[in-house]
Amino acid sequence: MRIKKVLLAEDEEDIRHLARMSLGHGGEWEILLAEDGEECLAVARAQKPDLILLDAVMPRLDGFETCRRLKADPATANIPVIFLTASAQEHEIQHGLQMGAIGYLTKPFDPLRLRQQVLEVLREAGLAEEPTP
Repeated sequence: MRIKKVLLAEDEEDIRHLARMSLGHGGEWEILLAEDGEECLAVARAQKPDLILLDAVMPRLDGFETCRRLKADPATANIPVIFLTASAQEHEIQHGLQMGAIGYLTKPFDPLRLRQQVLEVLREAGLAEEPTP
């Protein structure tokens, strides 16, 4: 699997900006943005990203329900989801994975390592991504 488009659903503007810069480093990934779960669902259906990074705590529709809806919709069910969230208690991690996510990364994140961490989750899930320089 080769990642070209990544959808980042995050309600905090400063984190969206930092994660977008971190993930976009290298230029081969187009970073799409959503500010909440409802917008994430709409962008995912319209843009068909290769990967979704999802915050758990967002207004209007939280990340767990967003993930459940993504996985229930045939148009988006096959898009891998990785949580990127400050909700890091074991029961929250297990809930996210039960909703269909392939991985769970926690905030605060190291902007210099975020892209590599995403690639590691993809490899661990058997969705081998090209190695990064």
